[in-house]
Amino acid sequence: MAEYRTTQELMEQYPVRTLVLRLGLPAMIGQVFNLLYSIVDRIFVGRIPGTGEQALAAIGICAPALTAITAFAYMVGIGGASLMSISLGQGNQRRAEQTLGNAFWLLAGIAVAVTAALLPLRRPLLYLLGCSDALFPYADAYFTLYLLGTLASLMGVGMNQFLLAQGYARQGMIAVVLGALANLVLDPVLIFGLHLGVRGAAAATVLSQCLMAVYVLLCLRRPRMPVRLRLHRLQPDLCRRIVAIGSMSFLITLLDNLIIILLNIVLRRYGGAQGDAWITCATVVQSFLTIVFCPSQGITTGCGTLFSYNYGAAREKNVRQAFLWVFVLCGAYIGLMELAVQLAPAWFAGLFLREASLLQMASLCLRRYTLGLFGVAVQYALVDSLTAMGKVRFAFPLSIFRKLLYILCLLVLPRLGGAAAVFYAGSISDLLGATFSAVVFFAVVWPRLRREIRGRTAAKPCQNGPERV
Repeated sequence: MAEYRTTQELMEQYPVRTLVLRLGLPAMIGQVFNLLYSIVDRIFVGRIPGTGEQALAAIGICAPALTAITAFAYMVGIGGASLMSISLGQGNQRRAEQTLGNAFWLLAGIAVAVTAALLPLRRPLLYLLGCSDALFPYADAYFTLYLLGTLASLMGVGMNQFLLAQGYARQGMIAVVLGALANLVLDPVLIFGLHLGVRGAAAATVLSQCLMAVYVLLCLRRPRMPVRLRLHRLQPDLCRRIVAIGSMSFLITLLDNLIIILLNIVLRRYGGAQGDAWITCATVVQSFLTIVFCPSQGITTGCGTLFSYNYGAAREKNVRQAFLWVFVLCGAYIGLMELAVQLAPAWFAGLFLREASLLQMASLCLRRYTLGLFGVAVQYALVDSLTAMGKVRFAFPLSIFRKLLYILCLLVLPRLGGAAAVFYAGSISDLLGATFSAVVFFAVVWPRLRREIRGRTAAKPCQNGPERV
């Protein structure tokens, strides 16, 4: 591949379908390695002699809170990177640099505030998330150490979005791979070698996140970076625009976490004496979904600059082609994963569990939950791409409809079939949510978006370069 020095040069060198592969695949691979942060922790923790099942369930209890913390990184990262790319598409280099500098300060301030707020509240928070007395010691140990690494976590994840947005998908991938490999090496050493148990898993994750953050910040400081990290004066108006665009990702992540909390509460209520076992199965299901969702999000995040830049440059045909090829790539991956889990659910469950009865329960839950998984490809291709263009008012209803369906299923299904029936909620919401999103997008959203882009093209014809498809 030829070298480029600006995002504009990258966009002019290749057709859209090539850029989707060039930007999306490295980001996808990076997210595959990013899975190792949580998946490897759970695999090793699940094999701690005597207490592995309890420790694994405790990590599942912590997961919503930890994901909510990471949501701040994506809020600033996706919002800032989208605004930066739109600015570059409009030819405003100075605004792009200011956006990057302000995003750095936002992430630092949020990290300090979150750590200070949650450390003293961790006990009531964990019980609110569905923790039991038996699980609390493990959950508290993991959650406390993870909180202490919040600054590194937010910096690594959030600032990496700006590498991806400038077309440096390979460097973004390397950042994640470095952290994931460090976690893979440190986990067995700290968990088993130093006998730290679940504390070792948390410590390994924090140290790995520190390594990732350092690498990302050094990359963004390189002189050759098209938009280089400089500590610009904090601009409240610009920060509000970053948060406004990124709020879609943040709110949806928070809602996802509330859904997981509700799922744990429902399973404990209707699971009876097997409440902890059902929560363990739910943790296995969520772990598998992470294997599906993280790489898919890597594709849409890596390709986000395609939508942001071409929307800013008012290139309708490029935006339309980007929608198509992102869906094709996401659909191919998610379809393959759905087929694999339906054919071999016990293999995936066996990554986390050893006890035979739990393994059988988790396998059944995986099959029920993933019958409509392909519908998620529609959601990612539409919702994340619209968010990258700053079209939160279009993206939010498409995403929220699926979430509300899921909540409705959580409230109704256990009354009909007990705790086991809860695991059909994912399939029902995925299928109906995808149908709703496709109909609304083609009937309402795309015609409006097309008229807006054509209006700007007619108003400023000289600013648009050639379209590449």
